[in-house]
Parts: sequence; C-alpha cells; structure tokens
Amino acid sequence: MLLSGIRIVELGQILAAPFAAEILADLGAEVIKVEKPGGDDARQWGPPFWEGDAALFHQMNRNKQSVVLDAKDPGQYAQLLELIGSADVFLHNLRPGAVEDLRLGPELLQARFPQLVYADIGAFGHVGPMRAKPGYELLVQAFGGPMSITGEPDGDPVRCGPSINDLGTGMWAVIGILSALLRRITTKQGCLVQTSLLETALCWIGIPAANYLVSGDAPKRHGVGHPSVVPYQIFQTKTGALVVAAGNDRLFNKLADVLGRAEWKKDARYITNSARVMNRSSLQNSLRAILATRSKEDWVTAFEAAGIPCAPVLTIPEVLEEQQTKALGMLQVISGTAGMQLIGLPLSFDGQRPKPRLLSPKLGAHTEVVLGALSASKERLPQ
Repeated sequence: MLLSGIRIVELGQILAAPFAAEILADLGAEVIKVEKPGGDDARQWGPPFWEGDAALFHQMNRNKQSVVLDAKDPGQYAQLLELIGSADVFLHNLRPGAVEDLRLGPELLQARFPQLVYADIGAFGHVGPMRAKPGYELLVQAFGGPMSITGEPDGDPVRCGPSINDLGTGMWAVIGILSALLRRITTKQGCLVQTSLLETALCWIGIPAANYLVSGDAPKRHGVGHPSVVPYQIFQTKTGALVVAAGNDRLFNKLADVLGRAEWKKDARYITNSARVMNRSSLQNSLRAILATRSKEDWVTAFEAAGIPCAPVLTIPEVLEEQQTKALGMLQVISGTAGMQLIGLPLSFDGQRPKPRLLSPKLGAHTEVVLGALSASKERLPQ
C-alpha cells in the first residue's frame, strides 16, 4: 500500500473532506473518521440506503474507521487532541467559526504538534470578506461562475450534475497533503494546507476567464456545445442523442466527406475552425437536419470507420454495463458484503487499481479499539 504507515484523522461532513480522506484511504493510509454524536449528516442523505446508511455515504467513506467523540465535552476533547497528536494529518471541513469554537484551529494544533499536516477545507476561502460565510456546492456553482456558462443559451443557468467543486476541492486537498508530507521528510515540520470550494470553482473557469480577460467579451452559455470548437456537441438522430467532436480542420473534412458534403471543405464559412465558430448557427442547422435522417448506431459505425470522434449519450445504468467500464475494473465489489459495488479510485499503480478493503464504517464502530490503543500506548511510555 502506497501510504501504509500514514495516519489521517478526518473531521469531515458530507463530501469534500470525506472524499479527500477516502482517496488517502484507498491509497493505503489509515483513516480515522471522527464523527459527532449522531454521525456525519451524509449518513442520512438518502434514499437509497444500504445497511442503514445512504448510498452516498458508502461511496465517500470506504476504508475508514469511525470514532465518535463530542469535542464540546472536556474529557472527549482531550481524547480528540490525543488522537490528532498520533496522526500525520488532521483534515476537516468544519463550518466557519466551528473550528475556533471547538479549539481545533491550526495555530493551537500546530504549536502543540509541530510535525502535523493540518488541512483546512473551506467554502469561500480563509481570507476576504466572505471567509466566515458557509457554503454548499450549489451556492458556489452560482457564485463562482461555473453555473453562468452551463445550460442552453436561451434558458436558465444550470447546475452541473456532479458536485464538481466539492469533489474537486477534495482532490486539491489531497494534492496539498501529499506535497506537505513530502516536504516534511526533509524539514521535519508540518504544514497548513488550505483550499476551498470557491477557489476550485475559480480554477474550473480558468479558460473562460482567460478568454474574457483577453477579449473583453463575457462568456456565454452554449448548451452542450463548445465556445471555441465547432462542431463539438450533441445532435439528435432517429434513435437518440449523439455527440460529434470534430475538434480540428482535418476531422471536419472527414466529417464533410462522410455526410456527403464535400463542398464544405472549400466553403469560406467552414474552412477553418475559427470560421466555423463565427458561423456556428448555419453549420449546426445543417448538421441537425442531416444527422436526424439516420440512427445513432448507423452514424457511430460510419464515423468510427472514418476516425471521427463520436459517442452516444449513455445513461448511468448503460455506462456501468459497458464493456470498457468492465475492462477498466472501475466498478468494484466491496469485500465482506453481499455483493455491494462502488466506483473505485481512478488510478492504477503498476497496472493495479487499489481495491476497497472495507465497507464504510458503522457509526462509532472503532471508538473503543482506537481510543483503547491510544490509552495503551500512553501507559507504555516511560514515566
């Protein structure tokens, strides 16, 4: 296991911090999830449920141990500090103000544990006028810009389906944590790692922001299309939606041949990608009319034979049944369960994908053994 011997204490709720900790757990770190009495709210974010907890909770919390501690109780607060002191990393996404109320701020903990990597995941960032504002994925998609460029041109802004900021922030936290652990090897010092959902959202809009800063034109919504590449979008066929991605002039010329429109290759409106972007409406209308005449299966066969990138729009059940999904081994059975399956870590090492070792823990399932081990360790120390 790549991170064997690394201990993470996670004080996380719902998504961003739990996802970061799960990535580290999948990579082999020992992750102790500290939960308040009643547990992580995500346990109840269903239906559907599996063995008492929401499917969402299982997807974000495998390979962890659960310890219940009430940090507001003096005795349990002392135990929590002892647990954090035994760890390499303390990771949380506590709401603004809560970390101070619980006396778990970075100044206090790093002064007490100089080698601790302290990872703080926030909503709107650790500085600025909104630093104390709580946030959720939907709020940050709206405030941070991604929603403004998602949706149909003449419709309302739309939320991106996956929680891109929560999940992305978890990934940034992991990158920061691993970097800090690497630096600690030589410096013997911990590090304060800070990231937030808003910073992630701003990162995701980097290209549209660059386009605006250069041109002065505010980015617009293009539905499933692309602001800078045409054609690169969904078209309806006789049997459903098909994505066509002719991402350069060479591919567009192939597309013109397959569609029986060889004249497009010399048409000034379409001869370059820049010209096609400027004349997207006329080209899109022509493509819609042509592609509607045959099935998506026919078009996929013709396009793939010509080397034109394309893909049918699959539902979640369909993509899980695809042979490519199965070949990758991304859908993994959790050992010790009656066939429960979860999406695995999207990384392989020496050709092997880390396998989930444990189902997400029952609330407090490891409280006695983890705290008991701490007490035993303290008793063995020389007096």
